[in-house]
Amino acid sequence: MASKCPVDHSSSQDSCPVDHSSSSTSTWTRLFSPSNTSNLPQQLSTERETSSIPKATDGNWVYPSEAQFFAAMARKNHNPHTSDMKTIVPIHNAVNERAWFEVMKWEAGRGGEACGGVKLVNFKGKPNDKSPRARWKMLLGYAAPFDRHDWVVDRCGKQMRYVIDFYTGRTDPATNKVSFYLDVRPALDSWEAVKMRAEHLWGKWFGSSKTYS
Repeated sequence: MASKCPVDHSSSQDSCPVDHSSSSTSTWTRLFSPSNTSNLPQQLSTERETSSIPKATDGNWVYPSEAQFFAAMARKNHNPHTSDMKTIVPIHNAVNERAWFEVMKWEAGRGGEACGGVKLVNFKGKPNDKSPRARWKMLLGYAAPFDRHDWVVDRCGKQMRYVIDFYTGRTDPATNKVSFYLDVRPALDSWEAVKMRAEHLWGKWFGSSKTYS
């Protein structure tokens, strides 16, 4: 069984899929219940959820428990609240599941099924490293993404790197929570990635049976 979460922002393997040491802290904190500000001692669960994301070796990646999540944030001096863990951990897991779902949309029909399916090899958080597309959008006046991940997947021996930019959406006036969306695409570091991106643009402009993010 894996002991790591499929997101890494530094050397910690049980971190949240956001960089709490940067300005993204306030953005992601708003995703949690603003009324849960109590830090009274509570029993945190040690149960861990297995993701749908297969490892390159065997089995699937396993998310951190509430207790592990709290401990990781405390080690980084992020002043976590025990009462928030039941909200933060599911959001953490859901973000990773969504990212994998978007990656799999790109990988559909590209041969990964021949060897048991595409698998996640490794991952890295780059919250302070803006992707070229993000910088271009910023020049056009769009808001900057508040986080970035790079995920490397294995497709029957061929490794593909994906860039995932995180953007905030509108705030829900009823709950005061912000929405977010992921911009997921192959990194332009191989001819295969160039081909995939070109097919994506062709499908957007002229119509295609493939569905991309």
